[in-house]
Amino acid sequence: MTPEFVIGFARQAIEITLAISMPMLGVGLIVGVLISIIQAATQIQEMTLTFVPKILAVFIALLVAFPWIMDKMITYTRDLFLNFPQYIK
Repeated sequence: MTPEFVIGFARQAIEITLAISMPMLGVGLIVGVLISIIQAATQIQEMTLTFVPKILAVFIALLVAFPWIMDKMITYTRDLFLNFPQYIK
């Protein structure tokens, strides 16, 4: 294994991790901003008000994105195992 291979392998793992986490992070960000705007407009500064809607929105986003996430993970894992003999050379 060359250092370039290890760096490329780590980069690919980080890219897939970021890609599969983006739907939940994006939804959490959008819901957080919307709730912050509502809190600023109504001057309600309750800390727990932000957590419950964000948790629910992230959970719903996870349910919606789950088939896509599983497809990405299965493809990545399959490629990893199929190319494993080449990796150990």
